[in-house]
Amino acid sequence: MSRKLLIVALLAAQAAWAAPAAPQEQMLYYRDGVRIDPVEVSRILAGPKLTRSIRLLPEAPRDDAPVALGMPAAGGGSASAQPVVSAKVESVDLPPPQSQPASIALPVQFGFDSAEILPAARAQLDAVAQGIKLLPPTHGVVIEGHTDSLGTPEYNLQLSRRRAEAVKHYLVAAHGLAAQRLKTVGYGEGRPIDGDAARPENRRVQFRGA
Repeated sequence: MSRKLLIVALLAAQAAWAAPAAPQEQMLYYRDGVRIDPVEVSRILAGPKLTRSIRLLPEAPRDDAPVALGMPAAGGGSASAQPVVSAKVESVDLPPPQSQPASIALPVQFGFDSAEILPAARAQLDAVAQGIKLLPPTHGVVIEGHTDSLGTPEYNLQLSRRRAEAVKHYLVAAHGLAAQRLKTVGYGEGRPIDGDAARPENRRVQFRGA
């Protein structure tokens, strides 16, 4: 059995109350009980770095442009003076690469019909906390709560919010992370993996860089 799954997840809104559909993205999904590498967590939550490209843009010649003195021509004459075309520099942000997962997801175990985190889920959350600590102190993290389609959409939305808040509280209380770095949001059953809201993998907590 693979120790983790790289899922290309199509997160689609399923109801009118849900947030707008997210574009297709890569998500690293850890199976229940799998050991998580904090360094890998920090790399994904840091997000892809924008590549900066420098290019020179020619300026149109002006009447007062400096004049270059011509070198002697091959025939003994003098080359005519030509205006120097200066250039300005423009820095361009290139789009980030798409090969790296945009987020990580864990099947955090909660008590039935509650937001109480079970002891079995703490080891994975502890590793996520260590990964967040490797990031710069100003780097934020979004904690998303997701559910499957069992229950009403309204109930699942509230449950997902409560569970995201419970994870935030655990990371702050158990690991001393600054609360202002952690933003929570609940999507209920509105962003299922591959569009199938009944899959058990949808009962997850997802982390991404803010």
